Amino acid sequence: MKVQITACQFRVEKVASFNEFQKQVEDLINQVPENSDYIIFPELLTIGLLATFPDQNASSLIKIDEYTTQYKELFSSISRKRKQVIIAGSHLECREDEYFNIAYIFDKDGSYVEHKKTHIFPAEANWQTSEGNTLEVYSIGPVKIGIAVCYEAEIPEISRILSVNGADIIFCPSYTFTEAGFWRVRHCAHARAIENQVYFVHCPTVGEPGDPLPNGYGRASILSPCDKAWLANGVVAEAEVNKHTVITGTVDIDELYENRKSGAATTFKDRKRRKDVYTKYEPYMLLK
Repeated sequence: MKVQITACQFRVEKVASFNEFQKQVEDLINQVPENSDYIIFPELLTIGLLATFPDQNASSLIKIDEYTTQYKELFSSISRKRKQVIIAGSHLECREDEYFNIAYIFDKDGSYVEHKKTHIFPAEANWQTSEGNTLEVYSIGPVKIGIAVCYEAEIPEISRILSVNGADIIFCPSYTFTEAGFWRVRHCAHARAIENQVYFVHCPTVGEPGDPLPNGYGRASILSPCDKAWLANGVVAEAEVNKHTVITGTVDIDELYENRKSGAATTFKDRKRRKDVYTKYEPYMLLK
């Protein structure tokens, strides 16, 4: 089974209204092929809306929640109109006096599911963002998919849980403030693809949101394991650095399962083969 994926590398900027933000989104959506099975936007893509408030500082980030209803309505409408699955990046949202970084997956009928980011980046903790406690695999679109928001890609247990529970593709909306931060997530994303024999889609926010947030740096990519079924470097498609653009690539799900059986590196099953060794060190793995 072949699956087509489009990553929308969103260049965030200060906007004066939600309508301006919507035009940015529509500019990228209009470049997406009509036959893409999945579309992904990056982490915190609504952050440019902070400029619509008079005070712009770290504590005012939570005001973005005022746009939650419009954000959901926009992507619900787009997914329903285009009849495509959209991973609509992530958005800061208030839930019972707590704030979460929430990624949404919109199905073709406009309905949606959510994933609360489970591992907050240290700098993100300054925004008083709470962490989610659930990792799910979703049967939305032609295959099973999982979400790993930015820093979650750097935590190997996240992708392992998702892949063992059936995820064929892991989507990673991200927002990295430096080139080093980008490469941390990018290298980890590719490591997760290799060690779990899954496809990994890394889609970063780029651009200049203005204070209190640093500029975004990134280069969207669709990644595969590095093995004979794919290009040697494991890059299916890749964007230009920091450009407001889209990339599209096609991945073969059958190749993943064949690779897990007969690839040069059968890491998905071999990671379980020496469980007898791992269990000896289990008390140390998470406690020290």
